[in-house]
Amino acid sequence: MRQPLIIAPSILAADFARLGEEVRAVDQAGADWIHVDVMDGHFVPNISIGPDVVKALRAHTRKVLDVHLMIAPCDPYLEAFAKAGSDIITVHVEAGPHVHRSLQAIRALGKKAGVTLNPGTPVDTIEPVIDLVDLILVMSVNPGFGGQAFIPFAAEKIARLRALAGARPIDIEVDGGITPDTAPVVAQAGANVLVAGSAVFKGGKGEGYRANIAAIRHAAALARGEAA
Repeated sequence: MRQPLIIAPSILAADFARLGEEVRAVDQAGADWIHVDVMDGHFVPNISIGPDVVKALRAHTRKVLDVHLMIAPCDPYLEAFAKAGSDIITVHVEAGPHVHRSLQAIRALGKKAGVTLNPGTPVDTIEPVIDLVDLILVMSVNPGFGGQAFIPFAAEKIARLRALAGARPIDIEVDGGITPDTAPVVAQAGANVLVAGSAVFKGGKGEGYRANIAAIRHAAALARGEAA
């Protein structure tokens, strides 16, 4: 059975001075999940937010908090992000010496476990852990900054991962340069969770966010044969 189409706005592109309001706005504008990019200035060249911000945001939405850890080592922080209210915790293959152990730890904390592939990370690195993951995130830009251009090779990786997942109920997520133009490419390849930052938050809140989310959803749904 095919995984449902999910649009997950990335708050990295939100107004950080009004983060709670921004989360409420995209929630009401039709977001399925809220994607939270956590960066440490070490694993990726940027610093964003920590567990306390996730905890503060938890009060502003009942939607899934999809927390993407771009930090290394990740293991010492898994419990803090779980307790802060994350629903899904995703770690990078390279974020520690034992990705298998990291995924086990996330599951032991009662959370869904995700694993991320950077543009330069081969698909076969996650084959040994595929039965431990609920989600596979394909980075279609190099992680660290929003607003980058989509890397076309990501579509091929998505297709290979969808085949590797087989009948398992694994969400294939894609993050980086997702717009109404690139959404059909990744949806056709097999991605069902589309993360969009700049393309959602551009042009102001409220109805603007609603229109931006709807445009991405419609483009992806068309490619999946689910919309007229």
